[in-house]
Amino acid sequence: MNFKFYLRLFLFLCTTIFFGSNQLFSQVFEIKGRIVDSETQEYLEDVSVTLRGTAFGVKSVAGGNFSIENVVEDKYILSLNLEGYNSYEQVVKLNKNINLGDIYLVKYGAEGSGAALQKTIRATNITNLFNDRPNMLGGNMVYGIAPEPAKVEGNYYLDKKWNTASLLLYRDQKLLEGFRARYNIVANQFELMEPESNQISIMMGLRVQNFVWVDSAYKVPRYFVNGMDFFDEGSPISGFFEVLVDGELPLMRRTEAIFKESNYNTALMVGNRNHQILKRNTYYYLEGKNVIEVPTNRKKLFALFGEKAEEMEEFVNQNSLPTRDPSSLFQIFTHFNSQFEGFQPIMSQLLDQN
Repeated sequence: MNFKFYLRLFLFLCTTIFFGSNQLFSQVFEIKGRIVDSETQEYLEDVSVTLRGTAFGVKSVAGGNFSIENVVEDKYILSLNLEGYNSYEQVVKLNKNINLGDIYLVKYGAEGSGAALQKTIRATNITNLFNDRPNMLGGNMVYGIAPEPAKVEGNYYLDKKWNTASLLLYRDQKLLEGFRARYNIVANQFELMEPESNQISIMMGLRVQNFVWVDSAYKVPRYFVNGMDFFDEGSPISGFFEVLVDGELPLMRRTEAIFKESNYNTALMVGNRNHQILKRNTYYYLEGKNVIEVPTNRKKLFALFGEKAEEMEEFVNQNSLPTRDPSSLFQIFTHFNSQFEGFQPIMSQLLDQN
């Protein structure tokens, strides 16, 4: 009897110590947020929310809310998917509990230009409105007529124009040619227009290793590589990088699309009335398989060029190049790489994204 009692006590203590030590040495955190339709502002239920490459996954519930609990500290790619909507991905560096707030999903095919968002402030009691503001001061709602609904300015495309493209697929290194294409940054997917029928099909960016398209405005080829083949702080990257300068020390650019909600104050009639989709470019250099953001500090920038650091600093000073300017970075990396045998420029000048 006593032996069984002590055996049970021993097993209980071992279990307690084991699980206690796991929690002691492996911190876990929570990721939560709320998913919203970008057009209607309605909360979306039943959205699939996963941490890509892991077993963590939930569905959003009433009010668009989701919560993933007991996640070990690490860097993850949060992926949202709902039928009829563009996919959404976001890198999440988890070292504390995170509330991502409102995340907007865009219906497939919605470019955003001119799409009315149902976010109008309406008068529910015209009598009270006249009593509170008999002269209608401090607002633009006249006789109970709601102001014009907010619109979305901009788009989620790397380039909204259709460009003739060649795409190299990971599987069997198959090459697709002759299509006109455009790439949706947020959904990480291509829209391909067939040359004869003009029918549009969808291909996920995960299938494409790299692609080249001829810019329809500048009539020059532009080269893009899949970030999955590279690492940022040890983690693969979602989306594509444009190769601007190739050679000994390549220069690459990544473009992100950011949804900026309207901050218009109806009462004061100040701020931006419309929502905006803004494009943000970040510039990287490639070191082996690692993509590293180009430093803004001049001393750190010149250090990248090793033995040629002083020579590169002299080149920058002689040409009065501001090192934080993208066009100047393009000239600096072009000049450095041109000093090595076999260098061939990809483009003669830096082209902006549209």
